[in-house]
Amino acid sequence: MSKPLAIVAVGGNALITDDKHNSIPDQYLSVIESVSHIAEMIEAGWDLVVTHGNGPQVGFILRRSELAKQEVAPVPLDYAVGDTQGAIGYMFQKALNNELQRRGINKPVVTIVTQTLVSADDKAFNNPSKPIGAFFDEATARQRQQELNWTVMEDAGRGWRRTVASPLPQEIIEHQVIASLLAQGCIVIACGGGGIPVVRDAKGQLTGVEAVIDKDLASALLAQQLEADLLLIPTGVKQVAVNFGQPDQRWLSNLTMAEAQELIDQQQFGAGSMLPKVEAIMGFIAYNQQHGKTGRGLITSPEAIRDALEHKTGTWITP
Repeated sequence: MSKPLAIVAVGGNALITDDKHNSIPDQYLSVIESVSHIAEMIEAGWDLVVTHGNGPQVGFILRRSELAKQEVAPVPLDYAVGDTQGAIGYMFQKALNNELQRRGINKPVVTIVTQTLVSADDKAFNNPSKPIGAFFDEATARQRQQELNWTVMEDAGRGWRRTVASPLPQEIIEHQVIASLLAQGCIVIACGGGGIPVVRDAKGQLTGVEAVIDKDLASALLAQQLEADLLLIPTGVKQVAVNFGQPDQRWLSNLTMAEAQELIDQQQFGAGSMLPKVEAIMGFIAYNQQHGKTGRGLITSPEAIRDALEHKTGTWITP
């Protein structure tokens, strides 16, 4: 009997606790903490693909590129995503290898550079609204806009930033390779930063584009393509809440699709926080319903994963 398969989508912000702890060694310590909880799933008999965000890390690469522009050519955005896939993947791969060895579990761990197909006609390219990289004052941002043909925006009162398109993922190019690695007993780290965004021309050739892809949506798509049993999105809280942060806040253990949609309609979930996680899981479940497959979603904090899988905490989203 085959083992159940989970896609575990770790956020890029989860690796950085605060502005004073954003160095590579600090990030690696956060990865070690994360994989200690992920390894419990492996020990419990799950096959895993670990995906991860890269927002802060791409920002660091672009900032270094800006500072070094008099010395070396700038790094295109698709290459910056590839850089973070290698670097963050290396951290997870090393930490997981060490944790599994410590637990006496003999399973290979591999990181795969992953491309994600998007449509060149995606409307997002006409509205580059995803902020990335460093913060600037307005004058500097406008100067970069003129010099580098950027689009810029003011970001939540924190300063001005470059914006890029965030098109919808259509296919994880390497999904069959990932499936083959899983069949060989590997733990796979893939889809870093939502995958490197690429478009395909009339001859089938792939070209990287200046865009970023939502990590949770890409993880949901990979879960569909691999026919995963579970899409698990670790976040900063053990459960999803309604009226979050208010006196009448209420934690949720279970949500049906209809209940989740009702809460979305009530604008209960933050657009930059819980909403994309809930929507990604809903997309995964809706796909399964349409294709006669099963699959559930779970949102919880990393340290609560074991208890959440035993339905002691966490928020389960089901058909």
